[in-house]
Amino acid sequence: MVREIEQRWGRTDVLVHNALIPFAITSFADLTWEQLGSKLDSELHAAFLLTKSVVPGMIAHGYGRLIYMSTGLSRRPRQGMITLGTAKAALDQFVRYVALELAPHGITANLVAPATVQGTKVTEKLTADEMRELAAATPMRRLVRPEDIAKTVAFLASEDSGFTTGDYLPVNGGLAMD
Repeated sequence: MVREIEQRWGRTDVLVHNALIPFAITSFADLTWEQLGSKLDSELHAAFLLTKSVVPGMIAHGYGRLIYMSTGLSRRPRQGMITLGTAKAALDQFVRYVALELAPHGITANLVAPATVQGTKVTEKLTADEMRELAAATPMRRLVRPEDIAKTVAFLASEDSGFTTGDYLPVNGGLAMD
């Protein structure tokens, strides 16, 4: 993938890691190590491989933007979401270490952490009542829209974010205020 990008456009300036790897929705009591270990392994493995593949070129050019999709569940647990929350918490820390090491090379690494996003595979599993309850719990009274996330990612990919690195940017309409 990186080779094809470099052949077409010369180099990779921005990586947006936005893979939703399937996960079990379960309680700790019913959780197996295979469910948790598999999610942890696949989440970090994907981020590791993609990051490793683009960073050498970014270092060579003295510029890069690494953006990873996380979730508020990495900081605020919700019933049944132990596999996703734990794996994303590990991703969050991985990104902080990457940000620390790559900052002197002109490369930033940041996290975007949306709350429940309207029109996704996750919301397909929710009932209309559950979706209304989630929206009602948000001060802005709605779920996150894909364009809300896109605008945050666009900022982090831009020159305007050049002094922002190692940060966790919640996109949640005020649901969780740190």
